[in-house]
Amino acid sequence: MTRLTTALRGLATTVAALLAVTALPATARSAPAEPKAPKDFVALRSVDPTIIQEMRYVTPHNFVGERVDGYRQPLCILTRPAADALHRAQTRLLRQGYSLKVYDCYRPQRAVDHFVRWAEDLDDQAMKAEFYPNVDKTRLFADGYIAEKSGHSRGSTVDLTLVRLPAKPTRPYHPGQPLAPCFAPQDQRFPDNSVDMGTGYDCFDTLSHTLDPRVGSEQRANRLLLKDTLEDVGLVNLPEEWWHFTYKPEPHPDTYFDFPVSAKSLAGRR
Repeated sequence: MTRLTTALRGLATTVAALLAVTALPATARSAPAEPKAPKDFVALRSVDPTIIQEMRYVTPHNFVGERVDGYRQPLCILTRPAADALHRAQTRLLRQGYSLKVYDCYRPQRAVDHFVRWAEDLDDQAMKAEFYPNVDKTRLFADGYIAEKSGHSRGSTVDLTLVRLPAKPTRPYHPGQPLAPCFAPQDQRFPDNSVDMGTGYDCFDTLSHTLDPRVGSEQRANRLLLKDTLEDVGLVNLPEEWWHFTYKPEPHPDTYFDFPVSAKSLAGRR
């Protein structure tokens, strides 16, 4: 009986130890390492610190209405060739009294997944009045406004606009404030220090098509200045979005990355 009791006690001790290990809180276990950016990705600021950055998806002022997954810092990250091309464009524009302003650059796949979940939640219409007033949310996939993959995740696509210098400050967005349609006249929609492009950024409407004939002459001239300048340095416009450009040839044409938008993702590089 003594040997049996000792054995049972040893077994109970082993089981208790195993239970204690499996019961450790998640914070006590080693978290999986976050993916890092490839070596040819850089912070745009390190290539051209004069380009204005207003990274919308790290704020709640976007069509989702909250900070988007994967955006840890308001930082524009791009492949080196794309960043170099923007620097060349900025050099030209500064001589004309303008600056580029980026809204979004590299976008992790987890952010795209967040967009998809939001689009599938038909009850969430919080930002409709500004970003998609005339589009039924059930149409976002069919009409191409939301997709399961984005060229931004390949690292050479950027959303941007022009700002007349000297740049004026942009009034911050406060969640819950009244919203105006993104295609309203410039003095009625959300204030942005960019030149008038005819719509705001991320406006889900055909008026956002770069060459839409309904925009005014000044708005068309602003769009063409942006388009012509960027295309001269190797960035190609998406015809459905005046703000969307991709550097060609892309260094990673078939890879969709998922490292977070943060300085840590650049592994010590600036």
